[in-house]
Amino acid sequence: MKLAVVGGGSTYTPELIDGFARLRDTLPIEELVLVDPAADRLELVGGLARRIFAKQGHPGVIRTTSDVDAGVTGADAVLLQLRIGGQAARNQDETWPLECGCIGQETTGAGGLAKALRTVPVVLDIAERVRRANPDAWIIDFTNPVGIVTRALLQAGHKAVGLCNVAIGFQRKFARLLDVQPSEVHLDHVGLNHLTWELGVRLGGPDGDDVLPRLIAEHGDAIAEDLHMPRPLVDRLGVVPSYYLRYYYQHDAVVRELRTKPSRAAQVAEMERELLTMYGDPELDEKPALLAQRGGAFYSEAAVDLAASLLGGGGSPHQVVNTYNNGTLPFLPDDAVIEVQAAVDGKGARPLPVPTLDPLYAGLVANVTAYEDLALDAALRGGRDRVFKALLAHPLIGQIEYAEQLTDQLIAHNREHLAWA
Repeated sequence: MKLAVVGGGSTYTPELIDGFARLRDTLPIEELVLVDPAADRLELVGGLARRIFAKQGHPGVIRTTSDVDAGVTGADAVLLQLRIGGQAARNQDETWPLECGCIGQETTGAGGLAKALRTVPVVLDIAERVRRANPDAWIIDFTNPVGIVTRALLQAGHKAVGLCNVAIGFQRKFARLLDVQPSEVHLDHVGLNHLTWELGVRLGGPDGDDVLPRLIAEHGDAIAEDLHMPRPLVDRLGVVPSYYLRYYYQHDAVVRELRTKPSRAAQVAEMERELLTMYGDPELDEKPALLAQRGGAFYSEAAVDLAASLLGGGGSPHQVVNTYNNGTLPFLPDDAVIEVQAAVDGKGARPLPVPTLDPLYAGLVANVTAYEDLALDAALRGGRDRVFKALLAHPLIGQIEYAEQLTDQLIAHNREHLAWA
């Protein structure tokens, strides 16, 4: 089995490598290719990756290349973890929207749209190269904004599934609180990427007993603290929102907070400098503790599980992924991309039935889906008017004055990445 990781020079890649090494019985990789245009980073990450495999006794071969075509040739699955423009572009996404009093964040609002515009054309080009190299290869997208990128891939006819670590993070957290194995926890996880709610927490599978009321009653303070939301809100809702809902439920408070501290991109950039120095140590043969602060917890476990199910049936039968709606949420079009539990096997991902979504949540999901439609149109066809319409449709913006200002700033800050600008 051959896997390729495009964006393999990321400082986060050793987390993925560690998962591949530990879970090699679930996903028996014979060849792993790390693909990245940044040769200096790739050399450091590739060296550590080989040492991790060697220490853990993994027999697979790890290769590195800056040539996408060479890297994906013969691959059974290709994982995409790209950041077009690097942390510098992310830093812009997180700062210039604040000038208008809007959220500065890399996956939602104006910053999220900027990332989508930079990313979608590049991802589609890579996907075409994968299709030419091996039309049967699966593409697993971890590149944000996952919902929009996955929809772009699916609409172009690629064999693609989107993946996020939010659900597996909740699963692991709830398992600890309940003192059970993670495999015993099934989430009623419903919504869009970075716009989801845990409507139930079931023990033993989709038909198991719902222990969410007990979790909230007994551990509500800890859950609310992790979400950075008030405990009374969690009690009133009776569900657990993703921490990304904080940008919607506490927008103005978050803007004030973001204006008082360095951007997350600036923090990550400093971390990356330290990590790359560590990776250059020939004695280092395990992921360093600092990597835990980099973000993306449990991504490796989720990626292994998904790839194993798509390639050989060795993963969990039900997993939270991003895929076509196909009637699952009846108020959305079939070709909307949603994030829910799905049955996953060699044929792909098919959403499981979900609980009825309360209007409080369904209204926001419908609104953001409409924005994502417009965002994808802007990413595919370009043009100032399309960018403006997407921003005007976004529930975190929605005002003409803000949409006009943000459109001009988005284009100015991303001109080098926009072929049409």
